[in-house]
Amino acid sequence: MGHSVGQVAGFAGVTVRTLHHYDEIGLLVPSGRTAAGHRRYTDADLDRLQQILFYRELGFPLDEVAVLLDDPDADPVGHLRRQHGLLTARIARLKEMAAAVERAMEARKMGVNLTPEEKFEVFGDFDPDVHHEEAERRWGGTAAWRESQRRAASYTKDDWKRLTREMDRIHRAVAERMAAGDPADAPAVRDLVEEHRRFISRTSYPCDHTMHTRLGEMYVADERFTATYEAIRPGLARYLRDAIAANAAAADAGGADGSAARTGQDDGS
Repeated sequence: MGHSVGQVAGFAGVTVRTLHHYDEIGLLVPSGRTAAGHRRYTDADLDRLQQILFYRELGFPLDEVAVLLDDPDADPVGHLRRQHGLLTARIARLKEMAAAVERAMEARKMGVNLTPEEKFEVFGDFDPDVHHEEAERRWGGTAAWRESQRRAASYTKDDWKRLTREMDRIHRAVAERMAAGDPADAPAVRDLVEEHRRFISRTSYPCDHTMHTRLGEMYVADERFTATYEAIRPGLARYLRDAIAANAAAADAGGADGSAARTGQDDGS
């Protein structure tokens, strides 16, 4: 007897009204009806619905979806290849957006004193002011917030572009050490996260090892930070968190390897 319209709506996460509309426009006509006239959907109907929802998720209008699914010359393998290409392009775009979010949030790029055109040139589609209210709610009462705002207001477009390149370089270097198989507490990795800490101190607000450790935990706890680092390399958020913790522990232990002796350099300058 197939599946009822209510069952299909539950399977697919759509409303019954949506299925009725698809039927009315001929996009998804159920293969059967009960004696009372109720819609009944077969497994083939569900396969078609899955295709419809895929293209809708990618932003295709319904009339274009109908053309894609009903083209008599369509090759199933080619159809799947097209889906794969669309998903790959979307993943790449999402990674670009995640990287823009990271650049803005990492350096507390809130309330940046740039024109809309300059913001677009530096940050792309991401507007750092969007997260200003949330950041102020979380950190607005702290000296770090006030200092980051003071510094951000003084930066020019070229300053932001230079700082963005520097932070990206540090992140890529950490990801390369991870790819090479270095443990998070390796001296070379700790040197990089120490550079990361001093970068924040130099550009945004004084960032001691305690503050840096809290940031490392946030990279794992806050899904926006996690997504950004995962886009650079899977597992990088936890790896960076662990490296930051190892660097802080080495500094607390007295810096037997010499790393602690460097921790005062550039802080707050």
